[in-house]
Amino acid sequence: MRLPGAVTLAGRWVTLKPLSAERHGRALWQAVLGHDEVWRWLGDGPYVSEEALADALIAKETGIGARFFAILPAETGGAVGYASLMRIDPANGVIEVGNVMFSPELQRTAAATEAMYLMARYVFEELGYRRYEWKCNALNLPSRRAAERLGFTFEGVFRQHMVIKGQNRDTAWYAMLDGEWPERKRAFEAWLAPENFDSEGRQRRGLSSFRDQI
Repeated sequence: MRLPGAVTLAGRWVTLKPLSAERHGRALWQAVLGHDEVWRWLGDGPYVSEEALADALIAKETGIGARFFAILPAETGGAVGYASLMRIDPANGVIEVGNVMFSPELQRTAAATEAMYLMARYVFEELGYRRYEWKCNALNLPSRRAAERLGFTFEGVFRQHMVIKGQNRDTAWYAMLDGEWPERKRAFEAWLAPENFDSEGRQRRGLSSFRDQI
């Protein structure tokens, strides 16, 4: 298994690029300005200024523990969120998607789903990992629903697992395995196909219906 690199992951709806405070900081600040709720479940934020956010982005892009990607929808071309590959364990073939920050502009869009598909495909097909993890605060119901919608399997709750922003966090654990990926991939690609969307970009069928069919 290889470490994730500074690669660009491109799809129909979205492109993921290595996070850069210089290139993406201004757009990200505009995307989260007035939306402090996006930081509720994250370990950092909210930020009081563009400069403070830029400093945090610099730490993320230069850190060695995770590889961050800026998320740029094709429709606008500006960064409206980011996500990372983290807790990287090449010896055991385990890696986690985390630090997921979706601004309101990105939430519940085809671009958001495709971003998660592109990262999973990269993890399994290019890096060769065996296990892809998703973890979140057990109280974070939107994140738990997202994990299940994307095809991760719930594995349990680790009680008093972490302290985040001075508060206890019980952590819900989810995972997707390499042996499950081919079916998950087919469901993703069927959902992302142009014919699954009407002229206004609304889905005709949900992702879970494709996975159930497969």
